[in-house]
Amino acid sequence: MSLQHDYPWVQSPIIVGAPMRLISLAPLAVAVSKAGGIGFIGIGTNVHDLEAHLQEASRMIKEAPIQGASSTTLPIGVGFINWGAHLDTAVRAMEKFRPAAVWFFAPHQNSELVTWTEAMRKATHGQTKIWIQVGSVHDAIEVVKSCRPDVIVAQGIDAGGHGLERGAGVISLLPEIADALKDTGSHNTSIVAAGGIVEGRGVAACLALGAEGVVMGTRFLCSTEVEIARGYQMAVLRAKDGGVSTVRSKVYDTLRGTTGWPERIGGRGVINQSFLDAKDGKVTEENKKAYAQALKEEDAGWGEKGRLTTYAGTGVGLIHQIQPVPAILEEIRKEVREIEYRFATRQSKF
Repeated sequence: MSLQHDYPWVQSPIIVGAPMRLISLAPLAVAVSKAGGIGFIGIGTNVHDLEAHLQEASRMIKEAPIQGASSTTLPIGVGFINWGAHLDTAVRAMEKFRPAAVWFFAPHQNSELVTWTEAMRKATHGQTKIWIQVGSVHDAIEVVKSCRPDVIVAQGIDAGGHGLERGAGVISLLPEIADALKDTGSHNTSIVAAGGIVEGRGVAACLALGAEGVVMGTRFLCSTEVEIARGYQMAVLRAKDGGVSTVRSKVYDTLRGTTGWPERIGGRGVINQSFLDAKDGKVTEENKKAYAQALKEEDAGWGEKGRLTTYAGTGVGLIHQIQPVPAILEEIRKEVREIEYRFATRQSKF
């Protein structure tokens, strides 16, 4: 099945809001879906508040229904970080609210996702579709064979937030995964691209490489609906040359106390004083104390000379303003249409 079939409210090109942990909550997820994308709540590892977030999303959608959405599922998704999420609590919420999709990421072992997949499909009678994020061809093949997900999220190393510490950029990862899945006979698995995509040119490139849709996280950090501090947003807007000004590291997780991640995963964020003070990636007690003090400084705690974590991808230098979600999606769709028109015009000359 196609994404258009499973999510009949979406518009082309299909833009997915990444389930950024405790950043993408009901207001952002609902806004993305209302604008013709697929929004995800990023519940992460602590699922105890999941029902409250889904209740808020359900209320928002009842007050302003999403045209074309099915009446049998909630037209948003939920993203889980599997190494820390509690399965039974998650299942109860899925049974009650039946979101249109669940997104799995970062188990300690890929085999753990079999249990999650089976439990979610049973709880929702297959109505909630299974999305699994991977960062390598090997992982894509393994989870497709074991879990038969509806969607593979191919995340390149250029993505912000958490992903494989070693991997390929989305430009080479995406087509190799697409080829590998064809070779395994997995013709019913859709692929969406993630990592460094923040505007129309990146979207058009990923569609040309075989993606059915694209995921954006960093771009939505500069939306009016996102749940982050103004200081965080301004740090994203100030960052340029993202391949140089961001880094994938375990430093920020150590400072934040989120240290349960699998060893092969790190978080990409904007380089700041906290990272620079961590010699060879080692976080000292002095650095931890300075980070704790920065938490008290509110918006002033972010920035190049600041210390608070600014998770963001390499596309930061292409983001120039804070906008409502509908304006972001409309701008991207317009850019993609213009690219497609220019390409078609060039082709007609040959």
